Amino acid sequence: MFERPRSGQRALLVHLQFPLEEYEHARVEFVELVRSAGAEVLDVVGGSRRSPDPRFFVGGGKADELAELAAELGAEVVVFNHDLSPSQERNLEARLKCRVLGRAGLILDIFAARARSHEGKLQVELAQLRHLSTRLVRGWSHLERQKGGIGLRGPGETQLETDRRLIGDRITRLRARLEKVRARREQGRAARRRAETPTISLVGYTNAGKSTLFNRLTGSDIYAADQLFATLDPTLRQLPMPVGDPLILADTVGFIRDLPPELVAAFNATLEETLEAELLLHVIDAADPERRDHAAEVNAVLADIGADRVRQIEVFNKIDAVPGESPRVERDGEGRVIRVWLSAMDGRGLDLLREVLTEVCRPDVLAGVLSVPAAAGRLRARLFDLGAVQGEQYDEAGRCVLTVTVTRSDLDRLCRQEGMDATRLWQAPPRALA
Repeated sequence: MFERPRSGQRALLVHLQFPLEEYEHARVEFVELVRSAGAEVLDVVGGSRRSPDPRFFVGGGKADELAELAAELGAEVVVFNHDLSPSQERNLEARLKCRVLGRAGLILDIFAARARSHEGKLQVELAQLRHLSTRLVRGWSHLERQKGGIGLRGPGETQLETDRRLIGDRITRLRARLEKVRARREQGRAARRRAETPTISLVGYTNAGKSTLFNRLTGSDIYAADQLFATLDPTLRQLPMPVGDPLILADTVGFIRDLPPELVAAFNATLEETLEAELLLHVIDAADPERRDHAAEVNAVLADIGADRVRQIEVFNKIDAVPGESPRVERDGEGRVIRVWLSAMDGRGLDLLREVLTEVCRPDVLAGVLSVPAAAGRLRARLFDLGAVQGEQYDEAGRCVLTVTVTRSDLDRLCRQEGMDATRLWQAPPRALA
């Protein structure tokens, strides 16, 4: 009979190179991932193979080498930067005499530690149980013993069958509770649609600076740190705009290469915020040499959940870490914004991003020059109160000449209250910002 070893924090890492796979950056990210889980990294064992060994993933000789090194270093857990089959995991634990964890299990462990909200904990538990259910396939030998019983177990039901049934029952209950969460979120989205409040969703590779950008734009103080998966639970806040009503900004969980499918499935309720957004701001670390590969990983997950149909603008963040880089906006051949370069850390370029959001999400915003009669002082004052005035002069006739950026609906409302026709106040046809 084989009992699983207990886990611990002293970790020996294994990262192999396979044909056509990038090695060094994946290894560095792997070490950061393990440290994010709170483990002490003792050593990283490398190597290369053409294909995984069916029994040990690394091969019998390499498994013996790992066993000797784990015993020498006092490792309590051996973590692989690869997905292991249940049988490989079991065989390795029997050979190494310590707990073995694959990449999917590592990421699930980090998510479990970082989940704070009720919804986040439900989603992580569902993902963990789905992952565990695959571990029970040809599971540990002590689970194969038959245990008769009354009530929970039928006569002759094995412990393995009991565990499968209990996990299945728990998964069913979690799905039902998450369906209620999804229904509540849908009610919130329906209310925002009725109020015609656009939602913008931040997406991106983990540690690209989404939470820092979110805090800068909304004035919030959600946790942000230079580590993988610093934040997990989704957050929605009002985003004040220079003109018009606030927008809604959603900060979502960061993505990573080889994200476990159990997590993508479990986080559907949260990812629906991305699916229903009017605009995606894809935050990319401008200083990351692997930024294009990481962006491709994010886009692959978005395609999996159907969010690739939502308009996307790339936000190249962290230009403060790129010598000579400056804030700017890039457009395609038709004049549509496709990319914004900025630094959420020092604030450079945030004004450009706000202008872009006004252009994209407030299509009724007009810019131009109004000629306001001297007798319409209250209209002038209300335009100032609205924050719509960028400049003021007076002409020879004593009329107030205002350079404004204002929504068509706001201007029409103010002019109606003063008994005036807004179209007669423009010195020239206004320019629509969208």
